[in-house]
Amino acid sequence: TRLNLEDSLASEFRKGEKYHRRSYLLLKFKRIFWKLLVILFAAAGFLYNSLKDKVDTERLLTSEESKGEATPAPNLLVYDLGGNMIRLSDYLGKPVVVNFWATWCPPCRQELKVVEKELINRFKGKDFVFLPISRGEAKKTVEAFRKQNGYTFPMGLDPKQTIYKKYASNYIPRNFVVGKDGKVIYVSVGYEPKEFAEMVEVIEKAVK
Repeated sequence: TRLNLEDSLASEFRKGEKYHRRSYLLLKFKRIFWKLLVILFAAAGFLYNSLKDKVDTERLLTSEESKGEATPAPNLLVYDLGGNMIRLSDYLGKPVVVNFWATWCPPCRQELKVVEKELINRFKGKDFVFLPISRGEAKKTVEAFRKQNGYTFPMGLDPKQTIYKKYASNYIPRNFVVGKDGKVIYVSVGYEPKEFAEMVEVIEKAVK
């Protein structure tokens, strides 16, 4: 009887072990499933934003209404660090680079380092305007950044991203080259030296 009892206990133990093993595997499976679901939703959100962003860019470059011609840049009104009001429409007749950036953005900082030489100095004395607009940041943050880096060109402020949303939905830095007629003739996203050089060529042609 003692052996029977031991066999019975051993059998129950094995059953319990199998049950716990199944429970553990089921729990592990559920965790993996939810992680994959979260990743899937995140990927879908990223894809949606990327496609929306692409549509925004294409909308600014071409439209059915303009029959394939460049689309007029959305007018903007922005205040610089000195409190001066700047309207894009005030620069009709001059090529303008509307640049969206932020102090925390590494490629934005990288791009701004070459702006002084490649844009400001290069087109000095010509009818050309570089209009950098800080996206979603407070005045004091931008002021400190400008002072720290010794930049002298004006910087616009867009703390609530109201101006940025007229042009795009995601990603910085962004450059919109607006021609003399007020239409977008070139768009770039991110910073790459090659792409920046292409933009300089576009500006060269536009200032002539």
